[in-house]
Amino acid sequence: MKTQDTATLVAGDAELTVQSGNGCRIGSLRIGGTEVLRQGDHFGSFPMAPWCGRTENGEFRNGGRVHRLPVNNPPHAIHGTVRDKPWRRARGGGDTGAVFTYDLTEPWPYAGRITQVFELEPNALTLRMGLETYGDSFPAQLGWHPWFLRNLGGEDVTLAFDAAWQEERGADHLPTGKRIDPQPGPWDDCFGMPDGVAVTLTWADQLELKVTSPSEWVVLYDEQPEAVCVEPQTGPPNGLNTHPRLVTPIEPLEATMRWEWRAPR
Repeated sequence: MKTQDTATLVAGDAELTVQSGNGCRIGSLRIGGTEVLRQGDHFGSFPMAPWCGRTENGEFRNGGRVHRLPVNNPPHAIHGTVRDKPWRRARGGGDTGAVFTYDLTEPWPYAGRITQVFELEPNALTLRMGLETYGDSFPAQLGWHPWFLRNLGGEDVTLAFDAAWQEERGADHLPTGKRIDPQPGPWDDCFGMPDGVAVTLTWADQLELKVTSPSEWVVLYDEQPEAVCVEPQTGPPNGLNTHPRLVTPIEPLEATMRWEWRAPR
């Protein structure tokens, strides 16, 4: 089990457990005593950095240099390098907040630091993540991969959102570069929301939870019976190659995600 080094935050009837020893993932979010995240070492809600989703054939370029990453989802590299590594708790925080850091190391070829901030309220959770370089500039992405339970004991969850486009997915599970009208699920797909991510999950008569982010992209995944995923991220899958966003000594990369919940209308 990778659940050592945990922090528990409490606000009202919401209780959040952060597993800093297991990728600084959220291991549990209980609202009014009800767990809303799929349980297990590989689930909960984990940060994706310094890239999100799949990177084609585990390769990316930074200028004229080609870098190779471990192919952990053949033939691609997936979800970054930090989701199962131990993070350090920084100073500050308290009963409703906590701050953690992770210093990038191999197999990522550039030095830098990731900071993740958790702020819990009785009816909301805000997560912030920042990535800074210790030297050379490099392309990167940030995002989160929450596994929300499909069923909380009643009807299955429904998802509501209004996307401007869907990234067409090729046979290799990567965007083809073509934008199409949003298609019905099941999904393992990336959607574009230029005004910011906004996806509402509703478990009828139980809970309504809205995921928002200033980021422009979100991946929706609902192909497993146990859970559904709503993943805000700063670029699309394979974005290190197709939509590179450089982290420089004067311009870090930042991302925010917020969950707000209430009883359904």
